[in-house]
Parts: sequence; C-alpha cells; structure tokens
Amino acid sequence: MRLRCFLNLEHSSSLEDRCCNIIMTAGKSENLKMLVPGKPLPSKKARKERSRGKATAAACSNEIMEDHIWKDFPEDLFEAVIARLPIATFFFFRSVCRKWNSLLTSQSFSQQCAQVKHAKSWFYTATGSTREYVNTGAMYDSSLKKWHHPTVPALQTKLIVLPVASAGGLICFLDIEHISLCVSNPLTGSFKELPARSAKVWSRVAVGMTMNGCSGSSGYKILWVGCEGEYEVFDSAKNSWICPGIMPSSIKLPLALNFQSQAVSVDGTLYFLRSEPDGLLSYEMEKGMWKQYVIPLPPHLSDHTLAESGGRIMLVGLLTNNAATCVCIWELQKMTLLWKEVDRMPNIWCIDFYGKHVSMTCLGNKGLLMLSFRSRQMHRLLTYDLSSREWLKVPACVPPHARKRHWVASGTAFHPCLTAIA
Repeated sequence: MRLRCFLNLEHSSSLEDRCCNIIMTAGKSENLKMLVPGKPLPSKKARKERSRGKATAAACSNEIMEDHIWKDFPEDLFEAVIARLPIATFFFFRSVCRKWNSLLTSQSFSQQCAQVKHAKSWFYTATGSTREYVNTGAMYDSSLKKWHHPTVPALQTKLIVLPVASAGGLICFLDIEHISLCVSNPLTGSFKELPARSAKVWSRVAVGMTMNGCSGSSGYKILWVGCEGEYEVFDSAKNSWICPGIMPSSIKLPLALNFQSQAVSVDGTLYFLRSEPDGLLSYEMEKGMWKQYVIPLPPHLSDHTLAESGGRIMLVGLLTNNAATCVCIWELQKMTLLWKEVDRMPNIWCIDFYGKHVSMTCLGNKGLLMLSFRSRQMHRLLTYDLSSREWLKVPACVPPHARKRHWVASGTAFHPCLTAIA
C-alpha cells in the first residue's frame, strides 16, 4: 500500500470519479493520433470496456512512477507526514500494513506526534436509542463534523459505563453499578482498569483528571470526590490510590455533586461547581490543597455547568424568563469573583425552545462545548466555540446498522492523541 492510497482514504470522491478524470485526460490525447495506413480500423468497443482499459493502463503507469518516487523516501519524513495527517485517517491506519501499525509504539513517532497540536477537541459520548439505554459509545470529530463509532474495550461490557473526565487524550470511564473506574484511549483502544479503592462506595461522586506533566509519558492523576468530603487520588505512575482522607473543616459540607459535575482543569488545579453556598471548589493536585469560593449564580439559571477556555473559567446554562429560554455564557472575573455574561445563543435559535420544557446537558468543557437539548418534541445537538463564539448544529448520531438516531446520554471533550497510553 502506497502513501498516496492512505491519503486518499479521507477524500470524498470515489475511485470511479478519480478514474474518470484519468480517462478524460487520456481520451483527449487519443483523439489526436493518426491511423496507420494498411492497418484495419479498430473495432468499436463499448464505452465501459474502453474506460476500464484506459483506467487500468493509467493506473499501471502510475504505479511505476510511485515506486520510483517512494522507494527511497526518508524514514523520518515518513513518520512526520503520518503524524500530521488528520486524526480521522487513523481508523484506516492499522489495516494498511504491520509497519504502520507498529508506529504506535515507536519513540520517534511519539516525538513527531507531540509536535502536532490539534486545534479542536473531539467528543466522546455515551449514546442510547429512543426506547432504552444502549451501552455504546460514539466520537464526534468537530473538525470534519463527522461521527465515528469505534470499538472501545471499556464499553465491551453489560454494565453501564459513562465517560466522566479526560486529560492528555485519555478518557476516564465510570462504572455506575460497581463504582469503579477505567481509563482508555478511544483512538487506539489502549485500556486500563484502575485498582479498587480502599474507601467505602459513594453513591454521589464527581471525578476530575489531570496530567502529571507536559508529556503523556509522565502519567496522570484522577481525583474522586464524595459529597461528604471524602476524596482519593489515583496516581498512574504509582498505579495506586492515595487516601488523603477528609476535606478541611473550612469546606462547608455536604457537597451537591454527581457524576455529571465535570471538573475543569487550569494549570494543574481542578475546579468543581458547588451549591449551598453557590460557588466553586478547587483542588491543587501538586500541593493537595482545597479551597472554596462563594460566587452567586446568575438568577433564573438552570442546567448549568463549568467550562474552560484558554485558562479562563466559564459558565454555561439555560436562562429562563416566563416562557422564553436561552443559552447564556458567562466568564468568571478574577478580580471581583463575579460572573459576567459574554455571549448568548442567537434569538433565532432560541425560538424552538419557546414554551417548551427543555433540559440541557453540556458534554465537554474544553474550549469547545457540545450542548444536548431534550424535550418531548425534540432532541438537538449544538457546538459552541468559546473563543470564536460560533454556534453550529451537530448532525444526528446514527450508529452503523441502526435504523434510528441515538440520543446522547453523557459525554466529555478530549484532545485526540495517537500515542497516549492508559
């Protein structure tokens, strides 16, 4: 398989279309040829047969040219090219040849991937049908605006597993029946089940995740928080849970948390929304320090969640006034510790919410938000870019061999990384 073939896997044009272009070019030069005297006229062939012969000849000549070009292609440049291809092409990657498949464990290829920064986040979502919950996962590529439905080891179970946090291209999944955790790279299938915790099982928890350093080789940490102030930290470098105990007495308990209370990470510090009193709860991973901030929420707010953009702490939620409902975005002012509105959904998009009981779930909070809206009459998905303030519709999620689209139950944003290891 040549490199050109790999690049063409993501092109929208079919093989037939490309062959037609070759045929048309060849046909123009063929018409200029003079007939040789004394030779009989060639018998007229069917159009399909002529096209097939010309395409085959063109392909053969192209193959000879490719061998001449690619046989001495430098290995370091080869890995550099592969690392800079769109992430979506990776789903064809491992089926090309053993050499390409082995690149995943190559140190030099890892270094090439580390130099490539993908601007937009992807989303990993747990999906279900309209009638019953189906334990399947789907990934949304926000750059190509496409859904992918890979087989992920974390979801090959009869138990309900939900994505609750992410960092460095890895996703942390929560098994809500056994209250256990696992970590996976959904692009490669790298999978790890975390050891059992020593503390008792908590019915309502929140989970946050950070990387130990700038590179993925340093490992990661996962924070597990209970409503009564219990918490534990898992360090992948030690492959064990650290049991710090209970939050300091200055933190007012109990906490209003659940598995959808996604944390945002800013410079190694995790932030959670809290209530009674309204505000934020922060945990600095390196120092192991807890802090709480009393910050009043905007009035008439519901279904709100935290988000992050370029180190800024943001808030997104539904603002309802009488029968009108709108999505609003706020930014936390560091000096005053107050929420300042910075944007809201265009009015023409809010018309569909008028007079309806709409619920909103925010999937992912890393620069790009995916918002899932549900009511009896509709199910809609939108993305919102916190930096460009752009609202876009998301196509329906229809898994392969499914007759109906799936609704999105929960999810998290993640930055795709081919070399992240669970």
